[in-house]
Amino acid sequence: MTSLLAAAAFFVLLHLLVSGTRLRDTITGVVGQGPYTGLFALASVASLTWLGFAFSAARGDPGNAAYWQVTPATRHVQLGLQLLAMLLIVPGLTTPNPTSVRQEGALERPDVVKGMLRITRHPFLWGVAIWALGHLLVNGDRASLVLFGSMLVLALFGTSSIDAKRKRALGATWDGFAAQTSNVPFAAILAGKQSLKLGEIGWWRILLAVAIWAALTWGHPYMFGVAALP
Repeated sequence: MTSLLAAAAFFVLLHLLVSGTRLRDTITGVVGQGPYTGLFALASVASLTWLGFAFSAARGDPGNAAYWQVTPATRHVQLGLQLLAMLLIVPGLTTPNPTSVRQEGALERPDVVKGMLRITRHPFLWGVAIWALGHLLVNGDRASLVLFGSMLVLALFGTSSIDAKRKRALGATWDGFAAQTSNVPFAAILAGKQSLKLGEIGWWRILLAVAIWAALTWGHPYMFGVAALP
C-alpha cells in the first residue's frame, strides 16, 4: 500500500504542482517547450505505469480492507456513469479545444466554441472525473480509494489548473474564450451564454463513445478480471 500511496501522490503532484503552475513556465524557459513536453510525457507514462503495478499489488494485500461492497443498484448506476463519462471523454479528445495540449491555435477560429465546448471547456477531464467517481461507487477497498480517488482529485483540480495556465500564457485572448464557456458542465448553457446543439458535437463522436463504452463493458472481465455487467 505504501508504494501505491507514493505513486498516486507523485502522479497527482506532477500534474498539479509542475504542469499547471509557474514552475512549468520556469522549466520551459530553461530547457524549451519541446524538451519539456517530451520529459513531462515520459514522467507521466512512468508514473502511470508505477501506479498501475502498485495498484495491482495493493489489491492483493491482506490489509486491503473494503469499506463498502458493490450492490445490484450501484452496479447499474455505475454503467450509466461510465456511458456518460465516455460521452464526454471521446468527443473531448476528438474536438479541437484550446485547453488541450498544443491546441491553443484553435482560439484563432471564429467558431471555436461549438459542440462539446458549449457544454464545458474541459470535457475530457470531467469525463475522467465521472469515470473515477463511478469506479469508487463499486470499489470500496482501500487500494481503489487511493487509485480512483487520486484520479478524481486530479481531474477536478486539473480543470482550474489548466485555466490558470492558459490565462497566464494567452491573456485577453483566453479571457474572451473563457467568458463564452464554462468549466462546470452545462453552466454556460444555464446562464444563457450558450445553447445545447448536439448535432455540432458530431454524431460519429457520439456513436464512437457508445461503441467504446459497450466494448469496455463487455470486455471488462477479460481486460481487468472483474465483470462490469450485473
